[in-house]
Amino acid sequence: MQIALVCSFVRAEERWIYEAFRRAGVTVDMVNDRSIVVDLDRLDGWRKYDAVVLRSLGYWRALHLARCFEALGLPVINPFSVVLTCGNKLLTTLTLIRAGIPVPHTRIAFSVDAALRGMDDMGYPVVLKPVVGSWGRLIARLNDRDAAEAVLEHRDTLGAFVHHIYYLQEHIPKPNRDIRVIVVGGQVVASIYRHSDHWITNTARGGRATRCPLTPELHDLCLRTAMAIGGGILAIDVFEDPERGLLVNEVNHSMEFRNAMEASGVDIPAYIVDFVQQVVRYGWEEAHMAPVSESRS
Repeated sequence: MQIALVCSFVRAEERWIYEAFRRAGVTVDMVNDRSIVVDLDRLDGWRKYDAVVLRSLGYWRALHLARCFEALGLPVINPFSVVLTCGNKLLTTLTLIRAGIPVPHTRIAFSVDAALRGMDDMGYPVVLKPVVGSWGRLIARLNDRDAAEAVLEHRDTLGAFVHHIYYLQEHIPKPNRDIRVIVVGGQVVASIYRHSDHWITNTARGGRATRCPLTPELHDLCLRTAMAIGGGILAIDVFEDPERGLLVNEVNHSMEFRNAMEASGVDIPAYIVDFVQQVVRYGWEEAHMAPVSESRS
């Protein structure tokens, strides 16, 4: 078996995945996504690979690479459909709502005036997010209409076209933490709390990770979420609402997991390698039902 590990940078996660493949006796090539030229008419240069593990940081690059590799006949992990849905908050929310997954109340608007009307109707504070983005960047909690008008004016004047899609979400009074759950294939493998005194709890923004008990409710919610998205290797962010309980906030298709490994003690790269091997052997759908290897059981 030979795998292409396509990434933008070699972070700790990519290094650990690479090493896990090597320990499993799998040949793996690390490929910088900036160096790739895909010949859309031929498989030459990629025919030797049994699958591509896609760890590109940029959403648009990951999306187009996934589609190219699939068109060439290669299994891609995660596939185009999963990248497309996870990388766009609107598509994620619509998918989860259709599957009956509880999410924060959300509205979408396409002009400043419409966004202001939506916020006024929702009641402040309101969280304004870019429909495409990660690491908590360009997220704003708007506590009143004055703040909303100021931020929306900046978005309207300076933003690219994608910033003129206004994703409005209710503010959840979470207890200075949220929950991140790692799902690999059909298995929920790790869960952590991300603590912060700031309302944004991303570890990329200084959040502190600790172990989170994986309750039956949390396990079921995250497994249903992963299956609704299309499966694969996913990080699911969950809020604890004081009245409604657990709500799924976002799903990440190319997550960082070093903090989850440290807090949970789970060997996440080993699960990833097992899953990739199952995809190659059984196919995408069957891999989500394949048994855990003895090394992970």
